Amino acid sequence: MDNNADNNAVHQTQFVYLSGCETAVLSRLTYAPSAPFTVALAFRVEPGEWVEWEFARDLLITGLHAPAGIGDIRIRPDLSPSDVDLLVIELESPDGYAAVEIARSDVTSFLDATLSRVPLGYESRWMDIDAVITNLTTARP
Repeated sequence: MDNNADNNAVHQTQFVYLSGCETAVLSRLTYAPSAPFTVALAFRVEPGEWVEWEFARDLLITGLHAPAGIGDIRIRPDLSPSDVDLLVIELESPDGYAAVEIARSDVTSFLDATLSRVPLGYESRWMDIDAVITNLTTARP
């Protein structure tokens, strides 16, 4: 495990389109080696306020090339004819549904940066298992 894992974090900001919105929304993809299996996708809803979704990095990798995911998060290449090669990320919760369109090239660049920090198959070497156990067993109010 690397104690400087957060110093190796990957952050990528871009504008994306949400279903039903005509104006692009600022979004941010984040990956930290201290949480090596997950990525976060956040949307700015107001200045300084973000709504964030966390999901498996593997889901994002698979979704680049084929439909992936069941349940709350589904990812797939956009197969409609377009000048821009898009990836569609569908997010669903009790509060609603959103489909996000993001340039596949942006996601590929982001994933390349994450894989340069933690290659596939090496994620467990970056995990602080004691911290995970403490987090799971600590009582919360």
